[in-house]
Amino acid sequence: MQLDELDLNGGAFSMTLPYHFWGWVIWAIGLVLIPVGIILTGDNGPITLVFTMVGLLLMAFTTPGSFEASLHKVRQNAIDPAELEAKAEASGLSIDNWWLQQTTYVPTNDPSDWILPAPGPATWDEENRYGPHEDGSALPEHPVKVGTPIPASFTLFSVYSFGAIAIILYIGAIITPTVEKTFIPPLVIAAIGLIATLIGYFRAKIIRQMMDTPTSLIRSMAVGNPELVGQVRPAPEGCLTVVVDGNQNMTTPNMVGYRWTYEQYQCRTTTDSDGNRKETCNWVTVRSDDGGCPFVLHDGTGGVRVNLQSFKRTDWGKYLKRWDGSFAQTLGKQLMASAVAGLLGGATIKKHRWTLYGLKLGNPVYLLGQASPRPQESLAAENLDGSLANSLLEVWGHEDAPGIKCTLHRGTELSNLGRSRSPLEMVMVPAILMIGGLALLGIA
Repeated sequence: MQLDELDLNGGAFSMTLPYHFWGWVIWAIGLVLIPVGIILTGDNGPITLVFTMVGLLLMAFTTPGSFEASLHKVRQNAIDPAELEAKAEASGLSIDNWWLQQTTYVPTNDPSDWILPAPGPATWDEENRYGPHEDGSALPEHPVKVGTPIPASFTLFSVYSFGAIAIILYIGAIITPTVEKTFIPPLVIAAIGLIATLIGYFRAKIIRQMMDTPTSLIRSMAVGNPELVGQVRPAPEGCLTVVVDGNQNMTTPNMVGYRWTYEQYQCRTTTDSDGNRKETCNWVTVRSDDGGCPFVLHDGTGGVRVNLQSFKRTDWGKYLKRWDGSFAQTLGKQLMASAVAGLLGGATIKKHRWTLYGLKLGNPVYLLGQASPRPQESLAAENLDGSLANSLLEVWGHEDAPGIKCTLHRGTELSNLGRSRSPLEMVMVPAILMIGGLALLGIA
C-alpha cells in the first residue's frame, strides 16, 4: 500500500482490526470468551457474563487506531527493505545470561517510527546544521506534503466497549439490590467512568490541538507558538550516551532525551482470619531517572534549536529497550534489593525489569512550543551571522499560551494522529459508563 492510496479522512466509522501477531492472539482469546460467558449463563446465572465482558474488553483494547494498520503497511512498502531487515535483526528478544535468566527485548513494532523514508546521518550537513537539506524541500512525511489525518469518529473499539459497558451496567443492576450498602456498586462504576472520562478529555484536547493547528515550515517560522515536525539532529553540544541504572551493560548511545525506570516484581503473602494464605504480586518502581540535551529539529527546509528539557509534556512513545532478569545485575545489588524489600515491606522479589524510553538522533518529532529569539552569546558561540532567520530562534516548552499546551511527541503528526482515536470516541465511551453508573443509583 502507498500513502497516496490512503484516504486520511476517517469518516464516521472505520472497521479496524489488529495487524500484528500478538494483537490477533489476544483478539481471538476475547472472541472465544464472548460465547463462553453467554453459554454459562444457563446454569450459573448472569454473573458469568463477566467472561463476555472481559472478552469484549480484550477485543476493544487490541483494536488499533483508525489508520494504524494501514500506516504499518505503508511503512513496510516505503522504507528500504535493507533498512527494515537491519532493524528486524536488531530487535526482538535476546538472551544475555541463561543462568541468571537475563534477557533484552527491543520492540519489533514501533508505531512512532518514520512511515516514509527520512534522510540518514550520512547526508546531514554538520557545518550548516540550520540550513536547508539538499534542495530545501520539506521531508516526505511533513504535513505540508501528506496532509493531516482525521481519525474516524468511531471504530470497532466503540462497538466492543459499548457491549462491555452494557454488561457492566446489567450486572451492576443485578448486584446493587443484593448488597448491604446499595450505593457502593453504582458509585464504583461511576467513579471508574469519571476517571476514564477525564483522562480521555485531556488526551482529546491534545489530539484536537494537533489536528487544528497548522504546521509551520522551519525556514519561515516566526516568534510565537509554532507547530513543527521534523527529524532529530545533533546540536553543537552533541548527544548523550545513556547508562541505565549505572550498569555499563545497559548502555544506549546517540540519545537526546531519555527516561528509564527500574522495577521489581514484588510478592507478598497474607493470611486471612480463617488461616488461608494468599500471595499477591505487582511491579513496583524502585528507581527512575530522566534527562536530555538540546537538539536541532530539521524538517528539510531548515533547522531550529530545541531545548528538550524545558518541555513539561513529553510523550516518548513506545519504550526503546527493556532488560529483564530473575536477579539484579550484580550480587551486591541483588542482596541489597532483597534486604530492603524484605525489611520495609515483607516482600519477596521474583523479577527485575529496566525499561528505557527516549529520543535518539534521526527520530521523528512533533512539537508545539514557544519560539523566541536566541541570546547573542548563544549565536556568537556557534558563529552564526544571522543570514538564516530560523537560526536566530530557539524553541522552548515550559510556558503555555492561551489555548495552547506545549507538547513534544516522538513521531510525526501522521504517526501520532494515525494511531489515535477520535476525540469523540475518547470521551463518549467512558462518559456513557459514568452516566450509567449514576443511573444505577436510582435502584440503590
